[in-house]
Amino acid sequence: MQHQSLLVAERFGPTLQGEGPSSGVPAIFVRLSRCNLSCGFCDTPFTWDSTRFDLRDESTRMTVAEVAAWVLADDTRLVVITGGEPLLQQQALVPLTDALVQAGRRVEIETNGTVLPHPRLLVDGVRFNVSPKLANACLPSDRRIVPEALAALASSGRAVFKFVAEKTADLEEIDRLQRRFALGEVWVMPEGTTSEQVVDRARHLVDAVIARGWSLSLRTHVLLWGDERGR
Repeated sequence: MQHQSLLVAERFGPTLQGEGPSSGVPAIFVRLSRCNLSCGFCDTPFTWDSTRFDLRDESTRMTVAEVAAWVLADDTRLVVITGGEPLLQQQALVPLTDALVQAGRRVEIETNGTVLPHPRLLVDGVRFNVSPKLANACLPSDRRIVPEALAALASSGRAVFKFVAEKTADLEEIDRLQRRFALGEVWVMPEGTTSEQVVDRARHLVDAVIARGWSLSLRTHVLLWGDERGR
């Protein structure tokens, strides 16, 4: 653990987990840098977009031990590891999650579902918030949908699936993916970086989401703090 390292974009908290089943729960965040996708609606482009950001200035190389020490200096029980795409660095995530779980923390890893998870991450105390990208991300389907990775996450029993939706037509695409990959718990989250956008789209989507037996996730952090970084 002393020699392995992670490329970290930012660390912040305690704050609230803003999305998915743990929405509203106090959490500490570790955001890792770099991503294998380039979604049109991405709200963390500073983790990957070298055309707009100097990624050297936007990231810090830290040892796993340093990251663990920073997290464990706070008593918050929920640790969210996000990105970027954190599973690009999963070899170093294994010792980090081991240390955090052994210390009694609950870990959520937020992933886009395109990277096959390391078997040693599929353990008690670690959950995955998987956010496969729909056509609204403006990416080719073979980049955003990786069948082997989605199937492994779905069959692990340790994942929920959270989709960013803009309109009710997006729900048809979610339905097809759920059937194809036997996805378990599904959450739909309205796209938006302002409270007005989130609420307006949520109102537009909610009845259709309920009709399908899915859950609706508002972006709690956006409702409270807008697009403020580090919240």
